[in-house]
Amino acid sequence: MTARPLVMFPDRRLSAVAVPVTAFDDELRRLALDLVDTLRAAPGIGITAGHVGVPLRVVVLELPDDPEPSLYINPEVVWVSEETQRHAEGSVSMPGATEEIERPAKLRLRFQDLDGTVHEEEAQGLRAVCHQHEIDQLDGIFWLQRLSRLKRERVVKRYEKLGRAVPR
Repeated sequence: MTARPLVMFPDRRLSAVAVPVTAFDDELRRLALDLVDTLRAAPGIGITAGHVGVPLRVVVLELPDDPEPSLYINPEVVWVSEETQRHAEGSVSMPGATEEIERPAKLRLRFQDLDGTVHEEEAQGLRAVCHQHEIDQLDGIFWLQRLSRLKRERVVKRYEKLGRAVPR
């Protein structure tokens, strides 16, 4: 399909809460295909519809060991482990900026597919990190908000030095 333009940090739309998908139609299928193309063009391993300015609860993950992209409509975490892990995170909307974030190591996720059928999935490692990161984005929590103020300021400063930041 088509790679769509990304919403770039610090655009306020990155703090918008996405609304649930209610229409499982051709428009949703086009959005899903466009998200895959946009993710690959970025490049990245996870993207939400909000990253392209569409405030719907849609996530695409394309992890290194996956044979094809995974699509999650209206995803929600239904369980997390007490065990945690640290992993470097970043965003397609803030390329070149990363920092380690601590999150639960395992989770169970409930979501729908393109037909609206409900599924559950358990995840750990990188997949668990990506689910939590992208669901945060759907909830209007940009990944920087998971950092201390000092780390957040350092990341923003490094990003601005890369010359990619959109003026505030």
